[in-house]
Amino acid sequence: MPSKKRRRKEERPKIHPKNKYSDNPPDFALLASLYPTFKPFVFYTREGRPRIDWTDFNATRELTRVLLLHDHNLHWWIPHGQLCPTVPNRSNYIHWIEDLLSSHIIPRDNTDGGNVRGFDIGTGANCIYPLLGASLLGWSFVASDMTDVAIEWAERNVKNNPNISELIEIRKVKCSQNTLSPEGLSGESSYSEEREGLPSSSLDISASEDKSYYGPAILVDVVRDGETFDFCMCNPPFFESFEEAGLNPKTSCGGTYEEMVCPGGEKAFITRIIEDSVVLKQSFRWYTSMVGRKVNLKFLVSKLREVGVTVVKTTEFVQGKTFRWGLAWSFVPPAKKIVTPHVTEKNILSFMLEGIQRQFGAIHVLQSVESFFLAGGASCKLNASSFVVDITASADHCNALLNNDVKYIDEVASCSNVQEAPSNLCFRILVFQQIPGTLLVKGSLQHRDSALSGLFSSIIQQLEASLRQKFCKGKTGTNYI
Repeated sequence: MPSKKRRRKEERPKIHPKNKYSDNPPDFALLASLYPTFKPFVFYTREGRPRIDWTDFNATRELTRVLLLHDHNLHWWIPHGQLCPTVPNRSNYIHWIEDLLSSHIIPRDNTDGGNVRGFDIGTGANCIYPLLGASLLGWSFVASDMTDVAIEWAERNVKNNPNISELIEIRKVKCSQNTLSPEGLSGESSYSEEREGLPSSSLDISASEDKSYYGPAILVDVVRDGETFDFCMCNPPFFESFEEAGLNPKTSCGGTYEEMVCPGGEKAFITRIIEDSVVLKQSFRWYTSMVGRKVNLKFLVSKLREVGVTVVKTTEFVQGKTFRWGLAWSFVPPAKKIVTPHVTEKNILSFMLEGIQRQFGAIHVLQSVESFFLAGGASCKLNASSFVVDITASADHCNALLNNDVKYIDEVASCSNVQEAPSNLCFRILVFQQIPGTLLVKGSLQHRDSALSGLFSSIIQQLEASLRQKFCKGKTGTNYI
């Protein structure tokens, strides 16, 4: 048992491989020697290791400033109390979106000349995502926020970097009459780990009663008519109250009420993004958000399936001891091909089945795989204990499968006796349970030198379409990365 636990820990997701800090974490000693303003915040352990006090807002803010300057050539600052981002963590999110855009799961309209355009929901005074996206990848952004302080400092941070300033537009969101502001709750409007002026629990109006979002506009009424974007991203208000936000005494990253708190927390806020996406549909190729609690991720994925999105993607962001999740979805019909242009050279192809109806499990999918190939006349050998089907198909069988010229037969029918020969296509299909409602189907070619090996990818595509039609709730394609 202990060895299994250790193995699971080793398999935890790591920092994104494209992240600048994946192989070279920040060197506090080097930074202290280069930047005198950072030096006072660095101390050394008995072992001689440089450290900073993560509970000191001034230390975390100065670290962010020197990292952006040293590694990204960005000039940056925020006033006291505003949310201070950690650069490596925010870079993970940027690179995940880069993966989504480069995966070609969702086809792209080439009329924009290849320029990537993003929308940052609630950019804050730090404006970190547009600054990183523009400097690292040349993306353009619309960055929205509702407070005067956030707008003022976001604009300052953009203007202080003239090499990318033309790529970023800061857009003010009008506050509705229903917007809940901290002034309506208490006299304090900012949060820090010092917990000065925290509103009392008696003033946490309906945060626990009404879980629906009733704040300012998020996407609808902020995105203008005719605007299109490749993606939106969001670091949502994770908490339902200031008290909840202050439960971690080990860090101090500041944060105003508007940045940290929302009635209903992140669950309500991201649900509103989903509702807005239903209205805006294909105005965005990808809708994405950070998620702070895994239990909320499961709810939100279920919500997305209810509204009929075509693709749902999730990931896990890891930075030190901090874990966050990424959620992405789209209404754009996915590309038909499930593999790269060099697919005929691959021995192994796979696809995900997401949104599988509850009454079905891996064994039902496995039996349908067998039935699919039996219907084309191929020979099948099912091993239920290993969730494997071995298939041997002749040229005629392959043509029948690709042309849908099959007669669907009962799943318990006997297999045909087709002898393996060099001219036959031999491959294996495996079905893996991922999480409830999600299965991985993998096909592996057994004899690559077969004259029919070039048909392997097309047959896997046909199989995917058949299984998706039978088991998934209206999904047209959910290729994985």
